[in-house]
Amino acid sequence: MKLNYYRDTDSLYIDLLSRPSADSREISEGVVLDYDAAGTLVGIDIDNASRKIDLKEVILNKIPSEREAVTA
Repeated sequence: MKLNYYRDTDSLYIDLLSRPSADSREISEGVVLDYDAAGTLVGIDIDNASRKIDLKEVILNKIPSEREAVTA
C-alpha cells in the first residue's frame, strides 16, 4: 500500500494494489474509489484532502512485519 499526497492539487491517493484501474465510483463529494477489471478495490482518491483528514499524523497499528502462516 502506498500513500501519495499531491500538494499542488491537495489530493491524497491511497494505492492499495499495483493494478490498473478499470472503473471509478465517487462515493461522496471528492472521494473516488478505483476498481480493477475484476471489481477489486485498488485505490482511493481524496480531493481537498487537507480539509477532510488530518495529514500530519499517520498511525499504523498491528501491521505485521512479516507474513504470517495461516493454517486451515
